[in-house]
Amino acid sequence: MPRKQLPIGIQTFSEIREDDYYYVDKTGFALRLIEAGKYYFLSRPRRFGKSLFLDTLAELFCGHQALFKGLEVDHQWDWSHAYPVIRLSFADGGL
Repeated sequence: MPRKQLPIGIQTFSEIREDDYYYVDKTGFALRLIEAGKYYFLSRPRRFGKSLFLDTLAELFCGHQALFKGLEVDHQWDWSHAYPVIRLSFADGGL
């Protein structure tokens, strides 16, 4: 059986899941943040997975259940509701 590839440089949850890259399941942590908190400031070093985590949250709130098959959140999330997601990016450095 061939090994999965590492998702180096990939920041989209859907690409990692659809192309079968290695993925460390952080969806349980996402559920705890959603259920327990109010506001969060994600302060982490560069290249530490902030964009991927936010993209994972966006896919979760959009209700894309197929991407979460086999992950911790799969049976704990109400997939009958989708929520609007607004994405703002400052990656290009301009406004």
